[in-house]
Amino acid sequence: MADRLDQPREQGLRLRPHYDPEAFGQLSERIARFLGTARFLVYMTVFVAIWVLWNAFALAAGRFDPYPFIFLTLMLSLQASYAAPLILLAQNRQDDRDRIQNELDRAAAERTQADLEYLTREIAALRIALGEVATRDYVRSELQRLQEDLQETYTPATPPGVAKT
Repeated sequence: MADRLDQPREQGLRLRPHYDPEAFGQLSERIARFLGTARFLVYMTVFVAIWVLWNAFALAAGRFDPYPFIFLTLMLSLQASYAAPLILLAQNRQDDRDRIQNELDRAAAERTQADLEYLTREIAALRIALGEVATRDYVRSELQRLQEDLQETYTPATPPGVAKT
């Protein structure tokens, strides 16, 4: 039973951690959406302002990142180094969704175009067929003409000397 294709493989020892790509993608999209909000900008501004004010005006014993604020720079760089790939991952997922939606839209447009062409051909065929069909007005006029012809042909002749009225 070495490699049966009809049976799932048994999970062996994994050297790398397992993660659900869909769940990770959804999480990255939520983070990317949050990073693009005014709320995030306000939070980051308040955080940096508190950091700078604390380290500029606190007692010397309470300062943990003196003036050039190297640790703050490191923290912001770390945040940016994680934010950029998360934003790119979210953009890639959005591109995939857009591509699929475009394919669906294109297929729907092709079906609509085919339906439109079919209906156009049907309307043209109906117009041609109607051109060969006698309309009600045509039939009426023909019947009236025939009636008049019959009346002229089969009107009894008046005897000579009798005036027609």
